[in-house]
This record gives sequence, C-alpha cells and structure tokens, in this order.
Amino acid sequence: MRRTRGLLLLAALAAACTGAFGEERFPPPEFTATQYALPAPTRPEARDGMRAGVDVAVLFGALCLSAWLVLRKRSRRGVYALMVFSIAYFGFYREGCVCPIGGIQNVSQAAWAADFVLPLSALAFFFLPLVFTLIFGRVYCASVCPHGALQDAVVLKPVQVPAWLDHALGLLAYLYLGLAVLWAVTGAAYVICEYDPFVPLFRMTGSVNMLTLGAVFLLAGAFVGRPYCRYLCPYGAILRLLSPLSRWKVSIYPDRCIDCRLCDTSCPYGAIRPTTPVGPAPPRAPDRRRLAITMVLLPLIVALCALLGSGLSGPLARMHPAVQRAEAVARGAESVADLTKDDADRLLAFRQNAATAAALPEEARDVMERFHRTAPWFGAWVGLVIAVKLIALTLRRRRDEYLADRGACVACARCFDYCPGEKGLLDPEIAARARRP
Repeated sequence: MRRTRGLLLLAALAAACTGAFGEERFPPPEFTATQYALPAPTRPEARDGMRAGVDVAVLFGALCLSAWLVLRKRSRRGVYALMVFSIAYFGFYREGCVCPIGGIQNVSQAAWAADFVLPLSALAFFFLPLVFTLIFGRVYCASVCPHGALQDAVVLKPVQVPAWLDHALGLLAYLYLGLAVLWAVTGAAYVICEYDPFVPLFRMTGSVNMLTLGAVFLLAGAFVGRPYCRYLCPYGAILRLLSPLSRWKVSIYPDRCIDCRLCDTSCPYGAIRPTTPVGPAPPRAPDRRRLAITMVLLPLIVALCALLGSGLSGPLARMHPAVQRAEAVARGAESVADLTKDDADRLLAFRQNAATAAALPEEARDVMERFHRTAPWFGAWVGLVIAVKLIALTLRRRRDEYLADRGACVACARCFDYCPGEKGLLDPEIAARARRP
C-alpha cells in the first residue's frame, strides 16, 4: 500500500512539474526530429508550488525556534521536542528530500552550468541554514536537521573517541564534500543522494544495502554520537567552517565556570574543550617552528595534491555513465552481461540507433575533458584541507574555563542540564571557592 501511494504521489508531482496532466502520459513513438516535433506547451511551466513555500516557511520557523531555545530559553527539553517535530515533518512526512545536504549538488551544478535551473525552494533550503549559522551558530544541526535529530535520539551510551582518531575521521567530511561537488558539476552523479543512509529509512523503502547502511549508522550512533554528522556529512563540514564566525555562540554556563567537568562528561560529541592544565607554560618555540614550517609547505601540499587530482581524472571520469556506455560499446556485445538491466537496455538502444551511437564517443570525450579540468581543483581542495588541519593542530590556546568548540558544537543543549550553575544549585561563595585558583 505504501509503495502504491508513493508511486501515485510521484506521478502526481511529475505531472504538476510538467504543467499539464496527461500531456506525456505515454512515451512518444520513435519519430525523428525531421518528421515530428512535440507541440509547444499551452500553459507556462509550473513554478514552485504552495507545498514548496510551506516547506521553506516551516524551515524558517524551525530555525528561529531552535535559535531561541538554545540561546535564550536554554532548554534541552524544548530542543528535544523540536527534534521530534523535525524527524516527523522533514524526515518521514517529506521523506528526507527537502534538505540542504543534497542541495550542495544542485547549487554546485547551477553555479557551473548556466542552463541548469535551480528552484527557489532548493536555493532557500541551502542558504537559510548558512545564514542562521553565521548569526547563531549550528542551530540547524541542533534540532532542525532530521538526519542529526534521528542520530541524537538514539544516543544511549556514548564513548569518547580518541582525539587523534576524531581529527583523522573529521577530514572525511571535507573530502566527501569535494568529491560530491566534483561529480555534480561534471554530471557524473548526485552521490550524496545516492548514498544517503537515512532517506531510505524515512521512506521505509529502498535497496537492502542502503537500508542496512542506515541501520548500521543508527546502531553506531548509540555509542558514537552522531557519526554521520561528525565524520561524513558534507553540509556539516560547511557549517563547521562558518560557525566560528557566528555573531552569538553557545555558552555552557550562565555566569562563570567552576571546573566541575560535568559538561565535558555529558557531551557525546567531543565538542567541549577543557581548561589548560595548571603549571608552567609549555615551551612555545617548537609550536612556532612547526607552524612556520607548515605555512611554508602549504602551497607545496596544495600543488602536489592538485597534481595528484589531475592524475586521477581518468579513473574518476570512468564513473560517469556516458563514459561507461562508450567503453561498453567499444568492448563489444559480450559486455552487456556485465551491466545492470537498465544500463544494458540503454546500451542496446544506443546500438540500434546509429546516430546516437556515433555521438556517444564524442560525449564521452566531452566528459573526460570536464574531469580533466575539474579534478585538479578537487585535488587542491584535498591538499588545502590537510594543510589547514596541520596548522590547526600546531596552534595552542590557553583556556581558563571549559568552552564549547564553536565549530564542533551542534548546540544540542545537553550541557545545560548538567551545569550546576545553570540550575542555580551553587551558592556564589561556594562557587567562588570551588573555582581553580
């Protein structure tokens, strides 16, 4: 029943987008361009409908409410209630398909190809969370994103990920971001959407592999807080870069920190930065030396990775469907057995149509050329990410209080419930004596 309803909704949506119900209900016959031309539409193309406007309005309202709950109300209970709403609305009701994560690909392709039409609703969903992040921090991740909310809801007994492993895994999201943009601008694939681990769960349908992947992420999320958000989400990588620039930030305690460490214990995401140990200041000369060496090597690292990306342009281009079909045609008829049914049908259609088959090698060469131009940029992005991470690791900041890392903190408000000062449980004199001298 659910699959039937989904097909009916999909058919209705497709009809609405074309602007005329039933106009292309059946596939057209095999007419050539000189014999037949489809008539011009009798009505203009449909714009973003009422439903898209409602989605944008709900997103804007949810972002405003999340910012108020985190920065003014300081309520974990309110944040959790908004999480449940986001899972229900953006997750199961809208089936995870109105989100800025996949919008990265649409915006990238629209910026690269002048003929690509980007709906205003998709543009709003991509940029609204960015604007709110620049003002209020990662309030979108706090309780509006259904992916993050679903993972936050299953945290049971989180373990602390070692710092070295957390830093290493954190690079994957930036590499995934670069790869997703590369494949989007070259027309190879929308890899974020194809391998989204939670959309099949929201739709309650999909391949066994993707449903299993989503279940694995949720199971891992019971012990490692938000594994997808922290280590793979490409949109989270963008927000992590913007959040330190925000006008307002999450404050763990309302007045002063007493070093009780309860906030650090309560955070399942490793986003609390502890105080600097008491004692003589460590020598800073080695840090300055490492920082200077890394800054000098930064252009070299970026250039080497760009060169490596250029060398990978061929293997990356072979992931494009047009290149795969061209190579399959060149290999001969026996290669059909190695393809999926859809690709095999397309390959047979190409062979039966002499004009299309003749144009296929040219299309493949065009794709290869696109990858040859863009792959070095992907490599340079990888080099820049690695170099900046090395620079960040050489920096040493002295902290007298426990602070939330403005990039890593997802504003879940858990630490508020664990802070004695937040609950008004400490007498000012006791708090003053409890503070580290």
